[in-house]
Amino acid sequence: MNTRFYNARILPLDGGAPMVSGELIVSGGRIAAMGEHCEFDGRLDREIDCGGNLLMPGFKNAHTHSGMTFLRSVADDLPLQRWLTEQVFPKEAQLTPDDVYVLTKLAILEYLTSGVTMMFDMYFYRDSIAQAAIDTGFRAALVGCANDYGGSAKETEEEYARFSKLNPLISYRLGFHAEYTTSYPLLKDLADMVQSLRQPFYTHLNETAAEVESCVRHSGMRTIEYLDSMGFFDYGGGGYHCVHVSAREMEILQLRGMTVVTCPGSNTKLASGVAPVYEYLKRGIPVAIGTDGPASNNCLDLFREMFLVTGLQKLNHGAEAVDAAEVLTMACRNGAYACGFDDCDCLAVGKQADLILIDLRQPNMQPLNNVEKNIVYSGSKQNVALVMIAGKILYERGEFFIGDDPERIYAEANRIIRGMK
Repeated sequence: MNTRFYNARILPLDGGAPMVSGELIVSGGRIAAMGEHCEFDGRLDREIDCGGNLLMPGFKNAHTHSGMTFLRSVADDLPLQRWLTEQVFPKEAQLTPDDVYVLTKLAILEYLTSGVTMMFDMYFYRDSIAQAAIDTGFRAALVGCANDYGGSAKETEEEYARFSKLNPLISYRLGFHAEYTTSYPLLKDLADMVQSLRQPFYTHLNETAAEVESCVRHSGMRTIEYLDSMGFFDYGGGGYHCVHVSAREMEILQLRGMTVVTCPGSNTKLASGVAPVYEYLKRGIPVAIGTDGPASNNCLDLFREMFLVTGLQKLNHGAEAVDAAEVLTMACRNGAYACGFDDCDCLAVGKQADLILIDLRQPNMQPLNNVEKNIVYSGSKQNVALVMIAGKILYERGEFFIGDDPERIYAEANRIIRGMK
């Protein structure tokens, strides 16, 4: 489908180009032309008058557990370990692949309303997650989550081979759930797999002080030091959360070219702490943003996460810390790089047409003194007017175009949780 957006403000977020007024043409799922006036030889299927509103790259949710939508507002007001062992694990054990398919679709609906065009998802039944993304037209990076409750290095390697060539909407990253849920024999197998495949590796890292202390007791090293000593990060990768990190561990993150994925909403709700994002940025360590799962957040809203990323840093480092422009880079470009979707990072000719239209004609966006700061400091889901992924419009002014009825998805999600013991 060929689509022309005109009368638009365009924020490329490519690391240099300023916001411009003009038009953007999508053809074959990619951006074919962009500028004040565009020439296009093909037939246009649709022309959209943006009315002076803003086109920008979609947000990337760089860490989530989408299938956990069934636990929204069920497993609340508990610290992480009790939250996992008393609420999450017993209920997750009752899920089926069909359940995860439906629950992932529910999450995708919410991502779209938040302007999210890609998820970096860690959950089980990954075939169901991938199928939900493909069927709705959503972009998804999957990551392995082997642990002592299920999964192996061999299965992770097989998934890497299968999902990496499954569909253009899907990518796959090597990973496991966490050091504290993985015994040494499995860790050793996974470390050998990393060396064999020579690929980046991702996992939960240093989310709580208790997690780090436990690792020190049995290994004599902090978590990032321990995993690095086994060779997990020889080819880069990243860590989800990275809240309680020493100076030496920051050096490892920097040396290995790793990305930190910060999840401030979840870390706040579980009282895990505040990640040292300001220090990461000073060291040149790339930071991306995730919501974490809908059981620990409980919403999947990148606007709220963006505000928390900068707001929490300002409490410790002053009002100048973590500028809005840096936050938008985290939410758009850095998340794309972490997930292996380098051609979805910004708006430029030849890039994937993963974009959103932000309604600036809302009270929270006026006056237009600084659009980028408005998005981070006062923006909300009410401003998301349209979401396009790979050239296909999946959401427009309250309507979903995902090939399924939202009401059916809601009913199925309620049936799943109501039927659990």
